[in-house]
Amino acid sequence: MFGRGLGDTYAVFLLPLERDLGWSRSELTSVYSIYLLVNGFTAPFVGLLFDRLGPRWVYGAGMASLGAAMLLASGLTQLWQFYLFIGALVGIGVSLNGMVPASALLARWYPERLSTAIGIAYSAFGVGTVIFVPLVQYLVGEYGWRTSYRVLGWMLLALAPLIVVLIPWNRFAAGAPRPESAPKAGEGWTLRAALRSPVFWGLIQVFFFTAAGMFSIVVQLIAFFVDAGFSPLAAATAFGIVGLLSAASVMGSGIAADRFGYRQTVTASFAGTLSGMLVLIAITFAPSWFLLILFVPLFGFCMGVRGPIVSSVSARYFAGPRVATIYGIVYASNAVGAALGAYLGGLLHDVTGGYRAGLGMALAFISLAALPFWTVRVLRSYR
Repeated sequence: MFGRGLGDTYAVFLLPLERDLGWSRSELTSVYSIYLLVNGFTAPFVGLLFDRLGPRWVYGAGMASLGAAMLLASGLTQLWQFYLFIGALVGIGVSLNGMVPASALLARWYPERLSTAIGIAYSAFGVGTVIFVPLVQYLVGEYGWRTSYRVLGWMLLALAPLIVVLIPWNRFAAGAPRPESAPKAGEGWTLRAALRSPVFWGLIQVFFFTAAGMFSIVVQLIAFFVDAGFSPLAAATAFGIVGLLSAASVMGSGIAADRFGYRQTVTASFAGTLSGMLVLIAITFAPSWFLLILFVPLFGFCMGVRGPIVSSVSARYFAGPRVATIYGIVYASNAVGAALGAYLGGLLHDVTGGYRAGLGMALAFISLAALPFWTVRVLRSYR
């Protein structure tokens, strides 16, 4: 909740930084791109640290990294400093407090219902967003962005030792996983074999283009609403509710896929996402509360569906001793797509002075993301 929720607060700081320091939108969104890349590519190393050091020091270091990054950001004046601290250090902190250590802990306690447990844990991302984004928007509005970073920094640094000392990590980590039977389907998959599989490249296409399309919008969403004429607090609240609804969609995605099928569920979610983007285009012509209220559930309920489904298909299809390695590469494509989308969305805003070109690009990316579940034979009929 703290990791992803605090990472998403950068959307609140976008406009104040732009106005105060005079940086372009693409320069500012590239900070977010670095955060996404670092978060994605440090995930395998976080797993290694978790195995060697345990959850106490991984979570404590993550909270300390976030606190140090926020505190340092309060006095920064150069763009490269934001790249280093808000991009790289926040990315490390979010990764240390993210789903890699959480999944390892949950696997020890809920081996038979792991997908449900992970879905609930994923929902904490949305809860963190809906709590921290409006709170930070209030702080920025009342006290400015520097003081807001300072308050967040000291708060997180104060929490870090408490997390290390007070939480009973030994008990959490002690759950012994039950022995699992050898995988049947896909047993013996290697990375080399996966690289020759259309399913592998299809899942990469889904993850890469979904992330590129979503993050070309999400990182600028608060700025978009403010530029459209809504108050900063209303914009931040709408952003937070979208995050909360995405958490609900994460928990419900597995149930929907089991009942209606993977292709049907994914296709419906992409249709909802495309419809939400069309609503944003409509807002650029005629902003209204009706369109804002229409956008929030339409976009939010579809936002978190694809990730758990791609994870589930990858884990089941490529089951075997190399499944983590194979999925790690698939997951990395998500980070690369998100970083590229965030940067291109800001660049198109700089070039055109508006959001329509970026939204058009996002529509194309989401359309490409939906194709593998219709063109790859295994994904087309996957149950």
